[in-house]
Amino acid sequence: MASFRRLLPLCSSLRGTRFSSSGVYERFGANVCGYSKFTSSVHTVSKFEEKIKLAEADASEDNDDIDNIRREFDAAKRSFLEIPEALKAMPKTNPEGIYVNRGLRLDLIQVYGFDYDFTLAHYSANLQSLIYDLAKEHMVKEFKYPEVCMSFKYDPSFPIRGLYYDREHGCLLKLDFFGSIEEEGCFYGRHQLSEEEIVEIYGTRHIGRDQARRLVGLMDFFCFSEACLIADMVQYFVDAKLEFDACYIYEDVNNAIQHVHQSGLMHRGILSDPHRYLVKNGQLLRFLRILKEKGKKLFLLTNSPYYFVDGGMQFMLEDSVGNSDSWKELFDVVIAKANKPGFYTSEHPFRCYDTEKDTLAFTKVDTFLKNKIYYHGSLKSFLQITKWKGPEVIYFGDHLFSDLRGPSKAGWRTAAIIHELEDEIRIQNEDHYRFEQAKFHILQELLGRLHAVIPSSKRSEAYKLLMGELNEERQKARSMMKRMFNTSFGATFLTDKGQESAFAYHIHQYADVYTSKPENFLFYSPETWLHAPCDIKIMPHHVKKLSTSSYGGSLNHVPGFHLVCSKPVDVPRCRKKIGGPFCSSSKSGKIIDVSVITDDHGIMLYVP
Repeated sequence: MASFRRLLPLCSSLRGTRFSSSGVYERFGANVCGYSKFTSSVHTVSKFEEKIKLAEADASEDNDDIDNIRREFDAAKRSFLEIPEALKAMPKTNPEGIYVNRGLRLDLIQVYGFDYDFTLAHYSANLQSLIYDLAKEHMVKEFKYPEVCMSFKYDPSFPIRGLYYDREHGCLLKLDFFGSIEEEGCFYGRHQLSEEEIVEIYGTRHIGRDQARRLVGLMDFFCFSEACLIADMVQYFVDAKLEFDACYIYEDVNNAIQHVHQSGLMHRGILSDPHRYLVKNGQLLRFLRILKEKGKKLFLLTNSPYYFVDGGMQFMLEDSVGNSDSWKELFDVVIAKANKPGFYTSEHPFRCYDTEKDTLAFTKVDTFLKNKIYYHGSLKSFLQITKWKGPEVIYFGDHLFSDLRGPSKAGWRTAAIIHELEDEIRIQNEDHYRFEQAKFHILQELLGRLHAVIPSSKRSEAYKLLMGELNEERQKARSMMKRMFNTSFGATFLTDKGQESAFAYHIHQYADVYTSKPENFLFYSPETWLHAPCDIKIMPHHVKKLSTSSYGGSLNHVPGFHLVCSKPVDVPRCRKKIGGPFCSSSKSGKIIDVSVITDDHGIMLYVP
């Protein structure tokens, strides 16, 4: 633009000048043989002047856009000083609700199946420390890890469910719905990696298919102690400056955890002090009895041994059940040591278990008898014996892969039991969380619009200053929300940006419904039709609801925040549009409402 302005004096002098054929310029009163060349020059100058005016108008419009967004930002900051009453009045989500991925008619369900650990059995937080300590001891005594490892303590504030461990690089990862590493969700030992360190290791935050083969998911309730022990062992080798293979760390920790479970160490530890580890649950008995009264069939399918299940059920229900053995009368079939997930694909036969002699019978099992206990078996034999059809069976379990993936593929309906769901919903219901969430979305929208209206070639100091302030405030809101859940990894179901996590993806994939505990079904009639909410969509082109947010509107759709209207965006700047409502005025050519727009190169400019 400055070069255009330097041409202005030259333009003025040229207006009274013509050029001769010899190239010597003369005044209009002299020779006119160079008139055509003069006309061409004047036309060129006129184009220069037009470009100058367009550039100045464009710059003025850019400044207006920045000023408008600045005013909205300032108005938002004033609103951030206190929690609006509108947010406080918003309805709360039920922490004990049943949440539906795929519609489920309970009136068509005739058979209810249950896992035991973390499904029927409720454990206290003390269990994770027990598993951690027993596994740690096994690694020191059997795998010859350094004696100093015995001083390690389980840290309940560190892990969450649904993390992944990279067996090649030794990192614990939290992934989003699309398989990308969360910005602050990558730990090497107990050290949180920066975005630059993540890119240095992986090249990008997105985990590709080849990289995904190295990852192992930590999805069940045992994963808390497992993730913590992995991180502590990695950190020990890093601090001691000892070389190690990250794959060996995982193998040893996983084998130790499996040993604690399969050897009976954990079972005996729990039964030796049930008051410390088990939570009594009279509501569970009520739920099971209502199902029986409605004529439903019930079965128990668990990997745990019978003596452990029996001891736990007697303790949990002793205040509600008259006869100590009567819990077995609630179930039509009881199967222990089922070896899930192999149970769903193998052809292993069932064996009848003698509870008095602790032995397995040799006779063939071709029918299931009440008050008898069965070991091993397979899904194929189970369906042949019971004649229960897939769609009339629902199975409750806590492990998305071992418990629910097999039944889901076999045509059973599935219910995921996620105990931490209650706490996370209660946090999301708090006014303070909703306040920070509203702030985050407002700042996200302002940032998106600032990116969209100012081309990269015209980003001034005012633009950079505003961009920096918006990013800083957004980061504060995001960090505040994260710390409300877990200081290391944040929420289980959400990333720091409010997107679904990879764990949420697996719930969507394998669970028809999910809730915090089975007895939440007491709040629903056995004839209830459970419908997936019509406003919950996975694909972005399926609009959840018509948004009042637009370039020609305001941010008033965020409860309690009333901001200044912004200026519409010129259509020529944003050539393409993907998804969502799109309207343009025939007179002004302005975008009135838009969900996603891209520039000439298909680069996404704005996502509301």
